[in-house]
Amino acid sequence: MIRILLVDDHPFVRDGVSMRLQATDHIRVAGEAAGVSEALHLARELSPDIVLTDIRMPQASGIDLAALFREQFPLVRVLVLSMHEDPEYVRRAVALGARGYVLKDAPAQQLIEAIDAVHAGGHYFSPGLLPVIEATPAADSPHRALTPREASVLQWISEGRSNKEIAALMGTSVRTVETHRLHLRRKLRIDGHAAFIKYAVDYADLLGGQAPPALQEGGRC
Repeated sequence: MIRILLVDDHPFVRDGVSMRLQATDHIRVAGEAAGVSEALHLARELSPDIVLTDIRMPQASGIDLAALFREQFPLVRVLVLSMHEDPEYVRRAVALGARGYVLKDAPAQQLIEAIDAVHAGGHYFSPGLLPVIEATPAADSPHRALTPREASVLQWISEGRSNKEIAALMGTSVRTVETHRLHLRRKLRIDGHAAFIKYAVDYADLLGGQAPPALQEGGRC
């Protein structure tokens, strides 16, 4: 039996997806959450096999969730179910740990196939997304995968905060922040200050201007 934690901020969507999954013999929805924070709490209680998550949600996104689950629950696999086909959503989700990405208008059988594939240790993407995935480094590639701490630093950089301000928010030294910036540029393979700032701004826009919940302003790393 494959145990699913379903994460979506729309109850109507959760009800519909849950009904599709419960109709199978080998998949059960162990719990439902309306956001990332609730999902983290339920994961500790329910020990799901797979988290099936939307991308756009209040306060934090499904991309945040992928990064946080990879760090806190590495044995739980993350599968995205979203209406968004934007290549950047797909690339960032994969880079931060998602094992698959299925579009919400896909046939029910495709979602079942995705769950089976991810549970077996593989990856699954809706057929129309394959060209994007083929041009994207693997999810486990260390130079693409951002930790929640790095994601927060990138978020604060996008806001135009100085190294001193970021150091105060993180409770660390300016030198440590400078090291984070250097590591981020190397990991993301970005040359030049202007290109780095643009990437940070684009990343923040994608996440809706929210730092990952584990590293909100004032929190320590």
